[in-house]
Amino acid sequence: MNKLLFLNLFVVGLVGFASNRSQAQIFHSIANREKILIIDTLFIKQFQNELLTSFYSLNQNKTAWLNDNGTRRFLLHTLNLCENEGLNAEEFSLQKLQAFEVKIDSLPDDALINYDVLLTLQLQKYVGQMSHGKIDPKTLYRDWDLKINVVDTNAQLLSFQNKDSVSKKINNLQPNHLVYRRLKTALQRLNSFPEDTINCIEMLGCINRNEVHRAIIPIKRKLMYWKDLPAATVLDSSYNEETFIAIKKFQMRHGLLADGVIGSRTLEALNFSKNRRREQIIANLERWKWFPRNLGDYYLIVNIPEYNLKVIKSNDTIVIKSIVVGTVARRTPILSSTFSMIVLNPTWTVPPTILEEDLVPSATKKGDYFSTRNISIYDAKNNVISRRNWNAAKYKNYRYVQSPGDDNSLGNVKFNFPNKFSVYLHDTNHRDYFVRTFRSLSSGCVRIENPLPLAMYMLNDSKRWSMEKICEVIASRKTTVVALKQNINIHQWYWTAWMNNEQQFEFRSDIYNLDEELYEKLRK
Repeated sequence: MNKLLFLNLFVVGLVGFASNRSQAQIFHSIANREKILIIDTLFIKQFQNELLTSFYSLNQNKTAWLNDNGTRRFLLHTLNLCENEGLNAEEFSLQKLQAFEVKIDSLPDDALINYDVLLTLQLQKYVGQMSHGKIDPKTLYRDWDLKINVVDTNAQLLSFQNKDSVSKKINNLQPNHLVYRRLKTALQRLNSFPEDTINCIEMLGCINRNEVHRAIIPIKRKLMYWKDLPAATVLDSSYNEETFIAIKKFQMRHGLLADGVIGSRTLEALNFSKNRRREQIIANLERWKWFPRNLGDYYLIVNIPEYNLKVIKSNDTIVIKSIVVGTVARRTPILSSTFSMIVLNPTWTVPPTILEEDLVPSATKKGDYFSTRNISIYDAKNNVISRRNWNAAKYKNYRYVQSPGDDNSLGNVKFNFPNKFSVYLHDTNHRDYFVRTFRSLSSGCVRIENPLPLAMYMLNDSKRWSMEKICEVIASRKTTVVALKQNINIHQWYWTAWMNNEQQFEFRSDIYNLDEELYEKLRK
């Protein structure tokens, strides 16, 4: 077989055996008994794969996986279980690898080298996808700013040749965070569920407790499927107490208002099939591989779709806060950083997007817009400009600053950290937003409910910054900047599926519509 033709067949996935004659020109055996073969450099270079060429160069152009010490079979077993990790089994040539493996004792040298190279290619792919995911998030999202987890793929592969530590090394490739580990368990558990054959439930309006409705029978089936109702539940049309309790449990697991009323949002969550939830979990497993491995000993973590913030210290959850996050049009960015300071009585400089889309149109219509909101206008020389002398057509030539106060858009406190999006955590003058269940309402920054106790906790200085002192400073309306003494990290992340402490599935609305698109790209 022509070498170029052989290469083309290999690259498109139709790996075959080259003739002994052609392969003899490419490599030769040095130790058949130990199944270690030398591969000619030109043969490897034909694949035009720098990572592959580098691996065999580091391995002295020897085959890597033919010794019968158990490592190869363990690696094959690992690849065969790749779907448990949320990976796509179809990408890893499992059938071809198995076809080689079952005949390995009788394969000629040319076939053995084909096998070794094919296994190396699949292992390189596996290491990459397990350590930093299949997809670079920056190619998908403009508001995503996380450093890629860099892994030396070939060094990892070479380390796999030590059979005593290969299992540990493979485990170390992936995130070690509790949410990720439980999410893998959730995927395996969901895979064990029977197929979801319940048709999409249709209804108008709402169903309240003790009502009779034809949709209650399929709703009960759904609740039984997801184990919110016992399997022996009587299937009738009565929305009884047992079903009412199950609905509230279901609503809590999905971040809905747990009032027991079956409305449009509850119905939407009920109509998610097993396959759609499986795809959601797989998308979240991919995202977790993008997140930094080391979160720090002391950090705040925001889960945007959950609308909450947690303070974690030494792996212990200290504080949980409700938050407001950005709208679909003005998304809260995904990032990791470290807090630099806390600002009491902050001023607010209106950012360009809000200036153009909100402030200028409103101020043009309302002559008292600036004065009623305590917003001052400054020119390029930092001179204050009156509303009468303001030129709306040249609005970009000015800076707009809102003074401290209860009506300030940032509220009474701001938590600063360096980032390229100019976002921060802050209080708000719209404290009524926190009574809502769905709180995708801000212009990108994260707003915190009752943030002063959090500020006191982070300042960690009961003598200088007691709650009494913080309130005294706020009452003065003087802007006060306090540098933080401790390194406290901030992680603004996004995950819509996990397993809770009671080993139950938790799902949230995909408010930025990221899950479906990501899953489709993962399966291409």
